[in-house]
Amino acid sequence: MQEEWLQQMENQVNTLEKLKKYIRVSEAETLALRTLKSKWGTTPYFASLMDPEDPSCPIRRQVLPSMEEQVNRYGMENYLMWKENRDTEEIRPDSIARQYRDRVAFTVTEVCGIYCRHCFRKELVVEQDLQLRFDVEEGLNWIAANPEIRDVLVTGGDPLLMSDDQLADLIGRLRSIGHIEMIRIGSRLPIVLPQRITEGLKKAIGGFHKVPVWINTQCNHPKELTAETERAVYELMSCGINVGNQAVLLKGINDDTETFRALHQKLLRVRIRPYYLFYCEPAPGIDHFRTPVEKGAELIRDGLRGHTTGLAQPMYVLATNIGKIPLMPDYSIVDKNEREYTLRNHKGQTTRIPNIPE
Repeated sequence: MQEEWLQQMENQVNTLEKLKKYIRVSEAETLALRTLKSKWGTTPYFASLMDPEDPSCPIRRQVLPSMEEQVNRYGMENYLMWKENRDTEEIRPDSIARQYRDRVAFTVTEVCGIYCRHCFRKELVVEQDLQLRFDVEEGLNWIAANPEIRDVLVTGGDPLLMSDDQLADLIGRLRSIGHIEMIRIGSRLPIVLPQRITEGLKKAIGGFHKVPVWINTQCNHPKELTAETERAVYELMSCGINVGNQAVLLKGINDDTETFRALHQKLLRVRIRPYYLFYCEPAPGIDHFRTPVEKGAELIRDGLRGHTTGLAQPMYVLATNIGKIPLMPDYSIVDKNEREYTLRNHKGQTTRIPNIPE
């Protein structure tokens, strides 16, 4: 009998007719679906979480194309080539993106469980204007030949859509490379297809090992966190894999204090550790999702600090061609002199500590 996750992928909601089984499609959504030629779709499971009547539903907006994607005032042309340092003198396979000396992103597939409308790889995965060749063998050989690489992020597309045997082979071969110390997997499947977390998957990538596997997922709204995801995350943890979250700050989806706090508190309740909050990258066609840069820091300051455990507080960053840049200003130090610092908490209360000379 075919596993449930494979049935979900075979029955992806990626046509207007299929979509109408889940929601009352608005005129604006219908126009975009019929006009725009970009790839879209998600799993039946994730589609079932959409509000059937509300076009502003945070899940609908992440899944369904919008005519606003034709507006590109702030997005960079050829963004992915710039962001992933693909136009450099260093000779690398298409599957290898690099911003740091000792770690790389290793793209192994272009297939996703959801084609996020805000995807920073939109040119490649959604619009498919950029053609790259993702040869896994070529990538493995390059990693093995570069001993300074100690940390590999396996990404896509979504790597967990590979078969159990493919994943076991990939992770096993990475672990066999002597200079690899850790493996990270970027996957939205714990959120959009939690049925993928099977005994076969756990056996393929989990277990006690000197080269651990970490998974970072992407959850942007508390509505995405269900009992199915909670169980999937527990199963991953049971085989030695911790799960972190890399949320994207999205206008109209998670940029208000109440939603932002609920998201991060609920992530901890289902055992997902908030890791990064990404400012929405300057990829083309996603202007309508962007907020002012300061918004993310304000949400952490006003929505999380002093209101919930520090475990719920992600690092706010922008991913660039020179690595991730922290965007969190120091809101706590309000004054400093030769004798002391004045510090302020979330309630506006102040206290003082000595200024210790070097």
